[in-house]
Amino acid sequence: MENKKYKLALVGATGLVGRTALKVLEEKKLPISEYIFFASSRSAGSLIKFMGKDYTVRELKEDSFDEGFDFAIFSAGGETSKKFSPIAAKKGCVVVDNSSAFRMDENVPLVVPEVNPEEIKTNQGIIANPNCSTIQAVVALKPLDDKYKIKRIVYSTYQAVSGAGQKGVDDLENGMKGLPNKKFPHPILNNCLPHIDVFLDNGYTKEEEKMINETRKILKKPDLKITATTVRVPVVNSHSESINIEFENDFDLEELVNTLKNAPGIIVQDDVNNNVYPLATNANGYDEVYVGRIRRDYSVESGINLWVVADNIRKGAASNAIQIVEKLIEHHMARAR
Repeated sequence: MENKKYKLALVGATGLVGRTALKVLEEKKLPISEYIFFASSRSAGSLIKFMGKDYTVRELKEDSFDEGFDFAIFSAGGETSKKFSPIAAKKGCVVVDNSSAFRMDENVPLVVPEVNPEEIKTNQGIIANPNCSTIQAVVALKPLDDKYKIKRIVYSTYQAVSGAGQKGVDDLENGMKGLPNKKFPHPILNNCLPHIDVFLDNGYTKEEEKMINETRKILKKPDLKITATTVRVPVVNSHSESINIEFENDFDLEELVNTLKNAPGIIVQDDVNNNVYPLATNANGYDEVYVGRIRRDYSVESGINLWVVADNIRKGAASNAIQIVEKLIEHHMARAR
């Protein structure tokens, strides 16, 4: 990638995902010639050290995008995205949005670069980043769906407190000090809370519904049978998921494992004789999706169980968004040739 000439805005630069995005951007060294960092009025004026330079964080305002940007990554919550993403898009900037504001909008592509990168080309100024728990799941599901055709999915998640932002992390740390919880409805220390986001009229939580609907949209299977139970656990970072899959077609287990090994973005860790399987602590700080405990589900004709682990702040948010920007740049450069 040559000719460094792109300009990128990072909205929500001082938050948990924003700070991780800064780290990932430093690692990736994209052909961006200018970075501008935005946050709320509360954080405006603070300094960010990035690539050896000090940057002053600006307050996000309605005229912030008047100066012209090629790309913007939004990690500042749904209300901010709903208000400012369309403004940025109207000014010719392509927004990659980390919130749930546009995910189910039929005019907005919902993208995981290892799964459906072609959707990037259909954007009308806004691209949605899926939910963190959905992202790692579909990276593992897509190659299997392509080969064996998925019939039904049962999700059970074990999600880290960082998925609830800094306040979630604070609740766990404060619990260790004997202080009361502020973010979660119950103490998270020594607990598993089967409650992520709000409860809906059908008894599911919004997080469970997000996983169901986003998986269907990304895999282009609107009628796929999916159920989910999402659980918050006292782990600081990296989500773990038990995924039970029933296929239309039968499979050879060794071939299925090799299919996962050869798929983009996946590392298979599955040697139970030596206690090797994906762990939250080992996924921490990496962009890959780790898959293990791969075994047949003998209760159905053609079923499999997977244990899937990934860093929810990196792959589940910041890194996925930056990978999308990377693909956008590749697409722009290919068109310019």
